[in-house]
Amino acid sequence: MVSPNEPRKQANYDLARGYFEAVSKGELPDSMLTPDMTAWITTGGTIDKEAYRHLIRLLAAMCDGPLRFTIRSLTADEDRVVAEAESKGRLINGEEYANTYVFVFRVRDGRLAAIAEHYNALIVQEKLMPLMEAAQAKVARDAE
Repeated sequence: MVSPNEPRKQANYDLARGYFEAVSKGELPDSMLTPDMTAWITTGGTIDKEAYRHLIRLLAAMCDGPLRFTIRSLTADEDRVVAEAESKGRLINGEEYANTYVFVFRVRDGRLAAIAEHYNALIVQEKLMPLMEAAQAKVARDAE
């Protein structure tokens, strides 16, 4: 017997998978997010939707090609999806980048209302922070 929550659970899984596909492309479409969406990140605390979307664009600008995510597990219950994931990619300085994550997504009306992104901050500090200035310049050029 199929649980009455099964369709919602599947939709939430699909939304989480869509998040990783979008971030791999360096974007996070507004259509995936509620108007009041917030995010929490390990190295920055709570930020609003536009600041988080900007960070996604910065991450893409630091990468030489897509950052690929591998989802190791997905668990959904009511309005939450928890994803354990790993990323791999090549940075613009030629170095390899890999990190591990736990994401907690809150879903409302079929869109992401909150994202908590837990990751290894030491790897971010060592690998990404030195590329921040170049990434900001690229994102600014792309916005023109």
